[in-house]
Amino acid sequence: MKMKMNMRLRKPVMAFLFLTVLAPIVLYTDKLSTFSTDEFFQEPSSLLPSNPDATALNFLLPQESSTSLKEPMRLVYSENSTQSDTEKSRRTRQLNEESKGIDTNVTGDNQINPIRQVTANHEANEESAAVQKKSEKLKVPDLEQKQEQAVEVSLKVNERKPANHRNRNEKRKQDQEEVLGDVRVRHLKDQLIMARVYLSLSATRTNTQFNRELRIRMKDVEKLLVDATNDSQLPNNANEKLKAMEQTLLKGRRIQDECSVDAKKLRGIIHSTEQQLRVEEKQTLFLTHLTAKTVPKGLHCLPLRLSADYYSLNASSQQFPNQDKLQDPNLFHYALFSDNVLATAVVVNSTISSSKDSSKHVFHIVTDKLNYAAMRMWFLANPPWNATIEVQNVDEFTWLNASYSPVLKQLGSQKMIDYYFKTKTTELDSNLKFRNPKYLSIMNHLRFYLPEMFPKLNKVVFLDDDIVVQKDLTGLWGVDMKGKVNGAVETCGESFHRFDRYLNFSNPLIAKNFNPRACGWAYGMNLFDLEQWKNQNITDIYHSWQNLNSERELWKLGTLPPGLITFYGRVFPLERSWHVLGLGYNPNVSQKEIERAAVIHYNGNLKPWLEIGIPKFRGYWSRNRFFVEECEYWFFTIIKSTCMG
Repeated sequence: MKMKMNMRLRKPVMAFLFLTVLAPIVLYTDKLSTFSTDEFFQEPSSLLPSNPDATALNFLLPQESSTSLKEPMRLVYSENSTQSDTEKSRRTRQLNEESKGIDTNVTGDNQINPIRQVTANHEANEESAAVQKKSEKLKVPDLEQKQEQAVEVSLKVNERKPANHRNRNEKRKQDQEEVLGDVRVRHLKDQLIMARVYLSLSATRTNTQFNRELRIRMKDVEKLLVDATNDSQLPNNANEKLKAMEQTLLKGRRIQDECSVDAKKLRGIIHSTEQQLRVEEKQTLFLTHLTAKTVPKGLHCLPLRLSADYYSLNASSQQFPNQDKLQDPNLFHYALFSDNVLATAVVVNSTISSSKDSSKHVFHIVTDKLNYAAMRMWFLANPPWNATIEVQNVDEFTWLNASYSPVLKQLGSQKMIDYYFKTKTTELDSNLKFRNPKYLSIMNHLRFYLPEMFPKLNKVVFLDDDIVVQKDLTGLWGVDMKGKVNGAVETCGESFHRFDRYLNFSNPLIAKNFNPRACGWAYGMNLFDLEQWKNQNITDIYHSWQNLNSERELWKLGTLPPGLITFYGRVFPLERSWHVLGLGYNPNVSQKEIERAAVIHYNGNLKPWLEIGIPKFRGYWSRNRFFVEECEYWFFTIIKSTCMG
């Protein structure tokens, strides 16, 4: 029954499909045959208005003003329309008929139906086509001319580029080529590292065949890298060797069954090695400081012989000439506090040999009781030309006692002595340089009592005993310090030369009064205005801060931290060429900087008279003319006969 119903419905359905699908196709094909090719593919430009100023389509698309256009906007294609007059007229009638049935709902004088406007202006298409042809003829040469002009301008611009700009571009290209030029070399080096790791593993050692193959590959790669620093220097067979090593390393990767175990072993070895390295570094630091504190045998024997010679002289022969110049403020006065006879001699000699008139220079040397006779005997036997010398014993300054100086009271305490002399090597302080026993000596703190020591002088240049003078220093006395007390070279080029390196800014007293990023300065060659010192009560400021630091909570011991505090805001920065530091710890100080410096400073533990001194800097100290020529007898003959004979 259902089958019969389906058969009955099939015929009507097929008929309906024929009417709805096939019939329109046939009718549409017949309609297409009545159209010409040109009419069907009519150019869109023919529908545009001939007048470029027309405002008919302003509400649809914004138009540019006619004055800003050299060519009509209606020129869309380069080919002109080829419609005949009859086809254009027929198309116009068709558009007019269609426009009658369209309601645009636009009213008003200034609002025009765009389709009507297009219809009204369509009669000017012939004129538009003519204008288009003419403009197209002009377009091509104009474009070619503009392109030629652009090329000429670009060439001129390239010619005008400065040579340094081209050089920078070439240098940048060369740098890129250099970076990319060592890819294979770095790859080969990485392969060698990996191969050495495989050789250290147990699985490789037990595999004799792979071990032999890996060693052969390593020798091949090492031969390639003997003289090669970039890819261009590698031989032609480098790629083959690289690939062969890669294949061998792949084999090694496959035979390693216990990589995790070996990795743990390697990490353990690295950890133990790092611990051992830290222990060795601490031990090296301790031994270096110990060496710096120890007096060499030659320097110990020299004062002994000089002292014996001094006490053999009569009283008149023990006096220095020109003692009337010691208090003359018109001369150039230097203050030097040291117990090292040889170092003091080099400072005095280098200063005098670099000066233009040695007779105007006066040296005030202060030493301890042990070296007093030796220091005097040295300069009596080796008078520094026409310069004036004064040697004093610090114990003769009776006014400098514990009741007047807080630092003397602190240095004499048992707690301070234990801090310096009973420290175990296993409890090393990170700042061992502040634990030097020389800070127990009052001579190291005499620099804070210059006005009391030289009451009749206006200015004094303070010199450390580990400096060498290379140029005349008389120009320092002509520097206008603008009311400052201390003239010094600032040392804030590195972070550890700022205040936060030396002072404890966790203490509110320090944090409140000082800037942690304030620039530090150097002791070693300082110009002090003693008149301003007295006016600003610098010594009292020093005493007050020393009392506050009785428990070493504000800074560790030394002279630079209290100097930074005492002269805070009272330092006049001198030009860096006056004073160059670092020759006692930094081997990277440039030779150019050293040669142009007036004073070079061996600050640090690597003093030039010690065996641990930096060899390339020792020559600036030892080649001093006075030391080499006139002290040869004292330093070599006497030392040999006294200490080695």
